[in-house]
Amino acid sequence: MKIAVTSPSFSKHPVLIKKINEAFSDVKLNTEGKIFSQSELIEFISGYDATIVGLDEFNQEVIDSSPDLKIISKYGVGLNNIDLDYCEKKGIAIGWTGGVNRLSVAEMCLGNILSLIRNMGPSSSQLSRGEWKKHGGEQLTGKRIGIIGLGFIGKEMVRLLAPFYCDIWVNDIEYDQDYIAKNNLSIKTKEEIYKACKVISLHIPLVPETRELIGQNELAMMQNQTIILNSARGGMIDEIALFNELKTGRLAAALDVFEIEPPTNSEFLKLDNLIATPHIGGSAVEAIEAMGMSAIEHLEKFRTK
Repeated sequence: MKIAVTSPSFSKHPVLIKKINEAFSDVKLNTEGKIFSQSELIEFISGYDATIVGLDEFNQEVIDSSPDLKIISKYGVGLNNIDLDYCEKKGIAIGWTGGVNRLSVAEMCLGNILSLIRNMGPSSSQLSRGEWKKHGGEQLTGKRIGIIGLGFIGKEMVRLLAPFYCDIWVNDIEYDQDYIAKNNLSIKTKEEIYKACKVISLHIPLVPETRELIGQNELAMMQNQTIILNSARGGMIDEIALFNELKTGRLAAALDVFEIEPPTNSEFLKLDNLIATPHIGGSAVEAIEAMGMSAIEHLEKFRTK
């Protein structure tokens, strides 16, 4: 097969480069680290029958412009950038393994919770400006935590939070009742989570129903000093409404994803009570390699069919 790798991070990873070149003889890498426009993406994959994709959008126009394409192998876990229904209609296979970077994301979320609840992030920013403000925050142990989305990463969060004996409230579209009982979780509505949880962490896909899931009304429901985390997808939180709430100091947040990446509101990014990172939740060294190996393995399996 002829393989076009659109992902910049895959294309500069020496272990993954070595592995894919050993597995396939015709491989084109995105060595310039480009973030492709739609026309550039179409040109890059033209004539190739397989591609390894990160965040590039594969919509109907891209798919229709790529008649040789037989399989899209996902480097990562989110599939919202690929029109899955249209791929099925066109007979294009999808290579994907869910949860391959779950620990990387969950560990970062736990780190952000600890940094904000103990006031380490905000006080570090203050100290860098010469402000000596001694406020040690609160302990995480025993706090009520809301997890919206109990998939691979949500469940990993439950596991990592176990030593802190938190009261964990969860919300999803369906539940494994044995898992709920075994982990002593409480099923709640989103509104109940917004009103009562110290920490609210989003682990759901971006679909029309979840766009701007948390807006001004939902933020107003939250108690003072509630911590909001989004490491899933940008667009699920109204960033303007969140910015206005954070400016008051009433809430705190950790965002790894944004509506537009990279974000451009420098005043927002400089807030002491916001931890902002450049979409690195799933990018621990171990996770990157695991995601890349998974993408290659899907191509190898497809070749042998």
